[in-house]
Amino acid sequence: MDVWRSVRRHGDTKTRKSRRSLAMPQQTVTVMRAHKRREQAACLAAGDEWTDERLVFPTETGELRSALDVRRNFRTLLKEAGFENPKEWTPRELRTSFVSVLSDHGIPIEVISRLVGHNGSGTTERVYRKQLRPVISEGAEAMDEIFGDDDDVVEDESPDSP
Repeated sequence: MDVWRSVRRHGDTKTRKSRRSLAMPQQTVTVMRAHKRREQAACLAAGDEWTDERLVFPTETGELRSALDVRRNFRTLLKEAGFENPKEWTPRELRTSFVSVLSDHGIPIEVISRLVGHNGSGTTERVYRKQLRPVISEGAEAMDEIFGDDDDVVEDESPDSP
């Protein structure tokens, strides 16, 4: 997927680093191919000629979606999925989830920053990354690796032991 333009006022991306080409996960490719086949069939059924310049997710009339349209459709999907308060959510949460899930999976913050088009990792880390793990375990894991997690250690069963 190429990110070279934006729906911003002048059609340009926010920064030069925002312009990027991204590989899509295979599951997304499969879903998008099926979506394209449905769109092509609908286009041909309406008597229109299909071109690859068409919008991926146009409005019902084939126009570019406004931010309000995107928010409205997003909240409708959340409601259908059973979310309690869909009006409290915005599409921006998808970006936060993307950053947080990749971070929790061990992807370096610098790589994630490039993926989301940030100039550096500061904004990515400060604004978008939310830790999914409630416990910081790296220190304990490293110590277990260094010294071993010996099960033969005798535990002191006295009432004063921590």
